[in-house]
Amino acid sequence: MKHIIRLFKLSKPWARYLVVSTIALLLISAINLTAPYLTSEVISIMESGAFRDSINKIVILALALLGCFALRAFFQFLNNYFAHVASWNLVAHLRGVLYSHFQKLSMRYYHDKQTGQLMSRVINDINTFENLIAHAIPDLVTNILTLIGVLVILLMINPVLLLLVCIPIPFIALLSVVLRKIRKYFRVGQAKIAELNAVLQDNFSGMKEIQVFNKQEYEAGRVAEKSVEHSTALIKALFYSGILNPAVNFISSTGTVIVLIAGPILALSTGLSISDVVAFLLYLNLFYAPISTLTRVVEDMQQALAGAERVFEVLDTEPDIKDSLNARKVGRLSGQVEFRNVSFSYSDDIPVLNDISFEIRPGQMVALVGPTGVGKTTISALIARFYDPDSGEILMDGINIKDMTLESLRNQLSIVLQDVFLFNGTIAENIAYGCSNATREQIEEAAKTACIHDFIESLPEKYDTVIGERGVRLSGGQKQRISIARSILRDSPILILDEATSAVDTETETEIQKALNKIAGTRTLIVIAHRLSTVKRADKILVLDNGRIVEEGNHEELLKLGGMYANLFNK
Repeated sequence: MKHIIRLFKLSKPWARYLVVSTIALLLISAINLTAPYLTSEVISIMESGAFRDSINKIVILALALLGCFALRAFFQFLNNYFAHVASWNLVAHLRGVLYSHFQKLSMRYYHDKQTGQLMSRVINDINTFENLIAHAIPDLVTNILTLIGVLVILLMINPVLLLLVCIPIPFIALLSVVLRKIRKYFRVGQAKIAELNAVLQDNFSGMKEIQVFNKQEYEAGRVAEKSVEHSTALIKALFYSGILNPAVNFISSTGTVIVLIAGPILALSTGLSISDVVAFLLYLNLFYAPISTLTRVVEDMQQALAGAERVFEVLDTEPDIKDSLNARKVGRLSGQVEFRNVSFSYSDDIPVLNDISFEIRPGQMVALVGPTGVGKTTISALIARFYDPDSGEILMDGINIKDMTLESLRNQLSIVLQDVFLFNGTIAENIAYGCSNATREQIEEAAKTACIHDFIESLPEKYDTVIGERGVRLSGGQKQRISIARSILRDSPILILDEATSAVDTETETEIQKALNKIAGTRTLIVIAHRLSTVKRADKILVLDNGRIVEEGNHEELLKLGGMYANLFNK
């Protein structure tokens, strides 16, 4: 129930549509209760034998009945349309809210999550809310109102007959225990479709690897397995629904048999008129129909609530990286960075950095070198506050980065990653991604600095070339240089290059080195590299091993030292 209340609170901006829909529902219920009465009045006239004298009255009653049906159709349109307006607006709004919340969660949250599973929460789980708002809850309200109204009318017609037709109700109530199983299987079904989405997303992204390693049959089997698991969960839920609905309908039908037997007996013993018996039968359909429909409505609600649980689970997840209460916006800084006794681990038993301390002055080029897995990339992730250190402080221009807003902190940074990500758009759009108001001249200048301009100009559509998802139409080196151009154009005081030349050839690496030489001194450069030719001109080189800084100095100083850096360089 708390999830439904929460959904309606989120629907507040579209409350006016829900109000119109609710009023239409009330009027539909009133018309449904009026139609049998008008029918019974016609039968009563015929029963009285005054048919010839009351032909005008019968015509009026028939026209009134036709008017009721016309009004019901109109109000059904109002209810259906405005309920859908509210529900689809809620779905769109919640998708935006959920996606925005995903963006607030730190990288740690995504360690054990698959993209397809997260997409399923945004698409499939939220889709169930439309059915809840536009169908399940309106049907629930209509049926409850109709049931109450019919009970009152049947009580007025004949209380004894009403008691008799209530005999099947306890048996219908007993069947409701089956509903407990339905929600469980719908929840499993929602989880299984998320797993299927995750496998599909991975496979579409890795289609080249699937084909080159001849894993088509294996991956097809995985997709089929996930599809079957999803279908199996839904089939189990529908099995119980399949038992429940026919059983409810059968038990409800026994009420009609009861009236057909008890009606004539009561007519003989109490003088119950034929028109009252007919009216009772007409209202009896309205009496049992809500009970039968309620089972389907509850089933729909169970499915929607299973989706709601998964959506609100994400929304209730607090970001572990967020602005502190006293966080403040800062303008452009000079680019000074300091680590003070910083330690960090991704998990409790595996330390990555141990008591790291160093300082980078504004405009310096500092290189981080060392074997794979010693924490070089982790240092750049900590500077960007993708994670917070377990202990120690990180400062920019003497300000603890936790005391800055995340937005203003990240405005100080541009990062070129080893695993370049480009969006499915034009080359110009990708270069200007971090600087949306950039002119074409500025974009081209950044591309020239990154040594990619000549290649772009050789393309038929030049800077308007669409590069495909993740830049699939470009080579690794081309993607990396576009990423470098993107970071250069942003013109932030700190530029981090994490293995930025790993996918380029020696000639291109030389060109990029020339580009870095152009911007050296204009901003702080932090370079992570295995190719030591990339870091030779760095003002300071930090050599890491086992999560600690074991050597520090420039290229010549470290070579003279004859330690780890000299060994790496000689190799």
